[in-house]
Amino acid sequence: MSLAQLYRCRLQVELFFKWIKQHPRIKAFSGTSENAVGSQIWIAVSVHVLIAIVKKRLAIEASLYTIPQRLSLTPFEKIPMDRVLFDDELQSLQASEDKQLKVFDE
Repeated sequence: MSLAQLYRCRLQVELFFKWIKQHPRIKAFSGTSENAVGSQIWIAVSVHVLIAIVKKRLAIEASLYTIPQRLSLTPFEKIPMDRVLFDDELQSLQASEDKQLKVFDE
């Protein structure tokens, strides 16, 4: 292999890791083994691809960054996905609420 080919391969690896850092949100790896890190990367990439497919099929104008944020606001509520993704009133209401779980009703 020539030096130029080796550099091209190295560049592809660096570009892949740059994409992994910027797009799928991996804040910390839960394990240190090769299998644990590989599994977490594949899960993050799979989630990113699924969100991109949903965005394209539903013609959602929101970016690939805001869709997971909107979905994370309502993980335990029974709200239709289209309402979560398209209802601006719901988004502004939830954005203003305190994000802490409520244990007792006041």
